[in-house]
Amino acid sequence: MRMSELSRRSGVPVATIKYYLREGLLPQGQATARNQADYSELHVRRLRLIRALIGVRGLSVSETGEVLRGVSEHASDMHQMLGLVLGARPVDKAAAAASPEALGEVDQLLAQVGWKVSEQAPAKHSIAETLTTLRSLGMDVDWRTLLPYAELAHRTAVVDLDQLQDADEPIERAERAVVLTVLLESVLLALRRLAQEDESAKRHGA
Repeated sequence: MRMSELSRRSGVPVATIKYYLREGLLPQGQATARNQADYSELHVRRLRLIRALIGVRGLSVSETGEVLRGVSEHASDMHQMLGLVLGARPVDKAAAAASPEALGEVDQLLAQVGWKVSEQAPAKHSIAETLTTLRSLGMDVDWRTLLPYAELAHRTAVVDLDQLQDADEPIERAERAVVLTVLLESVLLALRRLAQEDESAKRHGA
């Protein structure tokens, strides 16, 4: 297909496609003339993944390039690839700052639920920082407080991963993982609010 068709199929303007080509986010098409090239379904899927990473996950162009290179390198490793596109495993191995004590509590939580995760997973640091903040506000919480939430999160993760089973191509899996996981996070929060309202009405009267 020509670039105009690629633009129509992907929903990405021609000028933006040319920019992605220059930046190396999108592989060059098959040259057919001096200023013309043909593009394939791979380009359509790649553009959709780029849109998901930039528009949905909010990554910069350079960060998107790093993730795309990681996806290409780990195309045969589903676990590693999903970790990259969902942000569970940082591309640059950088770790956020969190106190050793709080991180130790997170490790206790993970050991209790039996989860195997990356040592430098950003989410571990987020949980550790949240526990520290809650205690600074006078809340009597520790890692045990999070056990019921971890059980709910596990059931959600099973549903998430089940929805990727029928995607054959690595790029398609990566795109679907970003769109379903990131966009549905707001739905999960909204459902939690609705459930809280319903439960409050049952306990305290509407």
